[in-house]
Amino acid sequence: MQQRSPHVNRRARAGRPAAAGAVAVLVLAAGAPAASSAPSPSPSPSASSTPAAAGAGSAQDAAAVVGGERLGRPAVQVAPRTGAPELPATLTGRSWLIADAATGEVLAARNAHLPLPPASTLKMLFADTVLPKFDRALEHQVAPAELAALGAGSSLVGIKENLPYRVEDLWRGVFLASGNDAVHVLSHMNGGLASTVAQMQERATALQARDTRVVSPEGYDQDGQVSSAYDLTLFARAGLRNPDFRGYCATRTARFPGAVDKATGQRSAFDIANTDRLLGKYPGLIGVKNGYTTNAGATFTGAAERDGRTLLVTVMHPEQQSKVYDEAAALLDWGFAAAGKVEPVGRLVEEEAGPGASAAPVTEAPASGVLPHAIQQADHALGPAGWTALAFGAALALWTAGRLRTRRRPHTAAAALPVLPGGVPVPPRPDYAPRVAHAVPARTAAGPARRGATAVGGATAVGGSTRRRLTRRAHSLARAGRARFAATTTPRRRP
Repeated sequence: MQQRSPHVNRRARAGRPAAAGAVAVLVLAAGAPAASSAPSPSPSPSASSTPAAAGAGSAQDAAAVVGGERLGRPAVQVAPRTGAPELPATLTGRSWLIADAATGEVLAARNAHLPLPPASTLKMLFADTVLPKFDRALEHQVAPAELAALGAGSSLVGIKENLPYRVEDLWRGVFLASGNDAVHVLSHMNGGLASTVAQMQERATALQARDTRVVSPEGYDQDGQVSSAYDLTLFARAGLRNPDFRGYCATRTARFPGAVDKATGQRSAFDIANTDRLLGKYPGLIGVKNGYTTNAGATFTGAAERDGRTLLVTVMHPEQQSKVYDEAAALLDWGFAAAGKVEPVGRLVEEEAGPGASAAPVTEAPASGVLPHAIQQADHALGPAGWTALAFGAALALWTAGRLRTRRRPHTAAAALPVLPGGVPVPPRPDYAPRVAHAVPARTAAGPARRGATAVGGATAVGGSTRRRLTRRAHSLARAGRARFAATTTPRRRP
């Protein structure tokens, strides 16, 4: 039986001794100065350079280590310049790494690619994969089957079956209480546990996190499920680029929906608190995620900002579970003091371009109220030229729909429409398109009036006033196009 986070009361007693904890500490530093090209001196004598336990090796060949060959070595890797502070002498984590978030430079590391059980720090990859897919205001009715496969001793936020929950509440349950029940509900919304695991593995591949093998979406101990300090740092770095991810992991307390009182019919709520012990205590800490199981021990990935610099730190498997926060804080202190005074020993790689560069799409039809991330961001992506093209295309589509509609009934005297070279029709006169644009199908006329964007496949994509503006813009473009066409086809006299 496995224990989950030590900060959650819902735990089962372990029937076996706990293995040494695994802690990953990530440090991101924004705007760190470029490293000097001077030769790297030997590691500081105070640095813990004891090799990892016998038989522990990297998952990658030395010749192809992601981020640089030195990150595949078991001993402490640091290259101080003159005046650089010494690494903390009390580091016991089997694997750790501290890096600059902006430049990706790894300031120091030990066993960065050593595969270890990640515990709940794997929820960072889960969030990075699934979070962009659902609108935060969407409500979801929890079915009993969605809570049926939780592992013994799982950390829980306290979700009740047959009750609705907003997506934003579920994500607070994931980040604050490390709730495996919240992860399972979101996974079922995303197409099921197996589909979510496959998407997480694809996302890890796109991020070049080659030490990671995903078996369960929440990080619960499973045979073969591993990650590394390097990979967990990549997950945190990618996740923090999403404002929602950053906001959830920085939240200290929140109200969470409870059960319904049978006597009054009113739904209760209770307080939940972030189990990250450094949040609110370490100056400038942003997040990100902690974890614990009897097999993985303690794991932690954190991000902190100071004087415009952001550092990521990951610590895995310290000698004592409680030391994970102390060692993470010590590495952050060192990183802020050492930035610009050490040569990088490696680098956090960027996400690979191509089909796998973003989270895998849901194969099933999206649930009602779901807005794909690309549509949510469209308003920021389209410039003036994009909106002009969109308006013209919308007017042309409305005109085509009107033509098809009018062909189904006899016309008295249909005037021929002018065409451009190649047979492309010129949009009709201004008094035609608005009648088509405001036509309401009979099956939706009785429904409630709605404005603005709705779910994919919903009743409308733009409000009525927006349609009228687009139509007027399209007519203006059509008139300008006809004028330009007439000007280009009028023969000019030669002198």
